[in-house]
Formats: sequence, C-alpha cells, structure tokens
Amino acid sequence: MQLSKGNVSERLDHVYDAIIVGGGAGGLSAGIYLQRYRLSSLIIDKGKARSFWMQELHNYLGLPPDTPGRVLLQQGKKHYDSLDGDFLNAYVEEVVDEGNTFAVRVKVGRQNSIYSVLRAKYLIAASGIIDHLPPLENMQNVFEYAGYNLHVCMVCDGYEMADKLCGFFAGSEASIEEMVFNLSWFTPYITIFTHGLFTVSAELRSKLQQYGYRLVETPIKQFLGKNHHMTGVELVDGAVVELATGLISMGSRYHNTYLEKFNLERKGGYLVTDQMGRTSHPRIFAIGDLKVGLNQVVIAAGDGALAATQIWREIRRAVGARPWLSNLPSALQQR
Repeated sequence: MQLSKGNVSERLDHVYDAIIVGGGAGGLSAGIYLQRYRLSSLIIDKGKARSFWMQELHNYLGLPPDTPGRVLLQQGKKHYDSLDGDFLNAYVEEVVDEGNTFAVRVKVGRQNSIYSVLRAKYLIAASGIIDHLPPLENMQNVFEYAGYNLHVCMVCDGYEMADKLCGFFAGSEASIEEMVFNLSWFTPYITIFTHGLFTVSAELRSKLQQYGYRLVETPIKQFLGKNHHMTGVELVDGAVVELATGLISMGSRYHNTYLEKFNLERKGGYLVTDQMGRTSHPRIFAIGDLKVGLNQVVIAAGDGALAATQIWREIRRAVGARPWLSNLPSALQQR
C-alpha cells in the first residue's frame, strides 16, 4: 500500500518484519523478496535514487542497453506494489534500537511536514550515495550531460569511454592517483581538470607528463554541447577544451546519517558486511552503494535478495515449522 500523510497513522501500531531505507534497485529487490517470503516490509524512500538519473543502463543483464534507470525503478516499484508491500515517500531522521525492534522516525512531506515513528524487527539500509558534481554557477549545465556521456562510474561506463577524448574531473589529488591510471585501460586520451580546487604535487605532475596526460587547473566556466551530448568545456579564461566524454570523480556523500548512533564497522566510509549483507549489528543489513563492494545496479539488486533471504531464514527458524493440524491425531490437535 502507498502510504502518505493521510494514512501513515494506520501503520503506527504495526511491527514490520523489516523496514528498508531507500527505494533504489537494492531496496526494491529486498522488498520484493521479503514480500515473496510472506513477510511484511516497508520501503521508505526519500526520492530519486542514484540510478534514477542514469539515462542508459548498458550493463544490466537482460535489459535493452538504452533502458533508462528510472524505467528499471518504475518496473521494480510496480512489482513490489503487486506483492502488497508498503511504500512511503519520506525522509528517515533517526533510528533507535529498542531491543527487539527498531523505532524509525520519519519526516513525511517537504511542506507542512508531519513526523511519525514506525517499527520493525530488522532494518535494511539501502539509501545509497550521491555524487559530488563540479561546482559550477549554473549547475543545470552539469545535469544537462550527467548520465549521458558525462559519467560517474568507471566500472559501469568505462566501456562507453573507450578510445575517446576524455575529461577526468577530479576532486582531489588522491582521486587522480586512484583513477586516472586505471581509466587509461579504456582510453589514454585523458585531460585532467582540477577546477582550481586543489594543488597537484610536483611528483604527480611529473608522472602525468610521462604518460602524456594533460593537466588543466584553470576553473571551468561551463560544459559545452547540445542534445545532452557534451563536446567539451569552456574555462573561465575563455579557452575551450574539446572532449568526447567525461568521468567525474569528486567524491560522494553517503545517505546514512540515521545510522550515526550505531557503532557499525566501516572501511573507508563504507559499511562492512558479511556475505549476506549483515553489518556488525545483528539486525541491521546494508546493501548497494553503502557497503564495501562494487557500486553497480545489478550488484545492489543481488544484495537485496541476499539480505531478505537471511532475514527470512532467521524469522522462519524462530517461528518453527507449521503443522498440518487436520492430519494430526486428535489428542495432539487438542494441545
């Protein structure tokens, strides 16, 4: 059922088997599996998952390569709805561990907001990350090309950049060292842009020169192109650098502030989990971009299936087998 300001009060006394924070591919997959396991689930989604603005999912098995991310999410939501799962568009502000349940405080509605507390036995964190984009005065100019030929994931889209003039938009010297030389596997025609945000060391400058990679430290004025196809950048000094594609590596922000009270094991900002997605808290699972691993839509969907399956296993064992009452001897039926 779609929950809203008008009917969320109907669920305040209900204890879900699991509340899923995030309605992207991972969260929807977890919800679908939980419902198919005949458990009760609620997906709380703040809106526009990272995959929502991906214009083409070229690497998702079985889908046409020009399938937009939003279509995948729409189909997943439709599937989840058909299984009678609950869905609430809201922002999770706080999660409190009450012992056997979690109390999840949510803000519903951006205007005239109401606040509600919903409860569940398990929590699945699927709220993902958001990428930092070049801080230009006219950010719409960035979104004009982001998700088309201006990419944020080398693993996802490296193939799309093969042997093309590529702009690498860095957020730090570390991002250059970490990404550029790997990016060269797909294309050696790399121009690195710092946007004037940081200073590049003499050692790294020398290394980039050895490989012929161009370094541009003048800030960017705007991206150039038309019909969502980026063709280069104009710098604040008026110079134009032609490009055929781009990769942004300026860092990310994790949507997991609601977990701050929990002393969960982390590695480089990501949550550490076991193979089923369980964090260092026995009743909190993390899937998709929040956990250590590949940031891929297909991986997130698999993570959701694993977490839901583990939760079902534990609840099933706690409840025990269901007897066929009418087949039992009458003496046993009366017990």
